[in-house]
Order: sequence, then structure tokens, then C-alpha cells
Amino acid sequence: MARRKKGDNINGILLLDKPLGRTSNSALQKVRYLFNAKKAGHTGSLDPLATGVLPICFGEASKVTAYLLDSDKRYTCTAQLGVTTTTGDKEGEELQTRPVSPFDKTDIEKVLETFRGDIEQIPPMFSALKHNGQPLYKLARQGIEIKRKARHVTIHTLTLLDFTKDSITLDISCSKGTYIRTLAQDIGEALGCGAHLSMLRRTEVSPFDCSKLYSIEEIEQLSIEKKLGNILLPIDSALPKLPKIILNNEEAGFIQNGVKIKREHLPHAPLIRLYLENGEFIGTGYSSSDNKLAPKRLMRTN
Repeated sequence: MARRKKGDNINGILLLDKPLGRTSNSALQKVRYLFNAKKAGHTGSLDPLATGVLPICFGEASKVTAYLLDSDKRYTCTAQLGVTTTTGDKEGEELQTRPVSPFDKTDIEKVLETFRGDIEQIPPMFSALKHNGQPLYKLARQGIEIKRKARHVTIHTLTLLDFTKDSITLDISCSKGTYIRTLAQDIGEALGCGAHLSMLRRTEVSPFDCSKLYSIEEIEQLSIEKKLGNILLPIDSALPKLPKIILNNEEAGFIQNGVKIKREHLPHAPLIRLYLENGEFIGTGYSSSDNKLAPKRLMRTN
């Protein structure tokens, strides 16, 4: 007989402020322990060097993680100029030191302009991308370099916040798949001196309002006060832009049993949010080729 997983059936999304120095998985396991949750996962890893928004999806919320992985992100970062490293950040070993020529704001803006909009990036070797089933970072640690294909990413905004004689601090809003380490390195090369990332903070994950994040210390205190349930966002908060349909009890019964139903005026969208008449979110559906409403990903309901 399979051993039953310990923990409570908790459903919802937590906006965690990942601390410096922890891996995303370590932060996840700590939070899962504090919530005594049976099931939890994070969306979009942050390196130990990075801090900031790490959405934690509990229970049935794990069914919307794909949408969050595909969402736009926003970061604040500092690039240290004149020094390149093996990893592209300050965790790596120093590769090369070059002099940093004097520059002003106009010089930086000219370079930044070339990185706004649609650009191509070559993913770093120190990344979780896989080659023949092996993560690239594991190969990189063995000194193995694999040729990587360039990817198309979009830099929506790239704003200079501050600069010194050998560093620049940026605010970046970007599409999924953007490597900020690579962006910092490429900007450094464009400035003629090279660079590595010395600070990185993720400030936003679309579509959430990230003005309030919860640190592990706050979660520990709320756990003591037994107020953890108050800080979880509902599962459908990850899908605000999808059109919605309210189902009556009969329609819901068919959908929850995997049966397509006929509905007039179905929205023209890849996915549709589905709700019961009492407002409970029960999952997503789609308009099938025969113009019926079909279930796509359903939540377990009580």
C-alpha cells in the first residue's frame, strides 16, 4: 500500500519574498512546512543570488503554474562593469578584468536603446535548460560547453535607475524566458568593458499585484498566530484576463464528468474560466471544434 502524503489539503497562491542566499526549492520547502501543506510548487526559479517575488502554488493551484511560467516579469538589477565571471553573476569565478572607460548617462542610454524591444539572447551555460536530458549547469560545472540556440525575448521597458563609474542599476520589464544575467553581460560588452550581475530582485510577476509580498519571517509569525489562510490568493487570481462562464448545476455536472456541453455565444479565446453559480472557480474549458464548451483543466472541489 502506498504511503499517504502528510499535510493538509491547502489550495491557493502565496506571493513569497524569496530571501537572499536561499535556493527557490529551499524557500519552497520551508514555506510548505510552515503551512503544513500536502502539495506545493513554485513558478519560475530564482537563483540564490536573487530575491523577490516567487509565487508558491499550493494544492490545486499547481494546475495554473504553466500560465505563470509564461507571464511577463519585472526586475531591478545592478551590473558590475569591468569584470566577467563564469556564471554571469558574482557567484562565479572571475574570467576577465577590463578597464571601464569613463561614460555618462547619454552613453548608457545609447547602449540601452539597442536592447529594448524584441532581441535575441543566447541562454547561459549556467541555466536549467537541458541538453540530452542533462541540465546545462551540471555540464558547465564539468567544464563542458554546449552550443546553444539564440532565443527571441522581448524587453518591454529598460530604465536606468542609477550608475557609478563602474556599475549600472536597471529596472527591466520583460517577457518569459529572459535571462537577466545574459542581458547584463551583453550590455557590459556593448559598453566595451564586460559585466556581471551583482544584484537581482524580481519585483513583479504578471498578473499579480506584487505590492505586498510575504517574507519567511512574516510567515513564521502568522503561523504562530494561525492566520496563514488570510494571505493566500485564490487560484483564479492567476487568470484574470481569461473570459469567464458561470455554469448551472446541470452544466457543471456534465463538465466535471468530462462531457462537452452546448452553450450559446462562447467566447473566442483559447481558454475560458469556469465557475459555479455560487462563485466557486472549478477550472478552465475551451470552445471545441464542434462549437461546444469542453473541459480543459478542472479543480477538485469539495
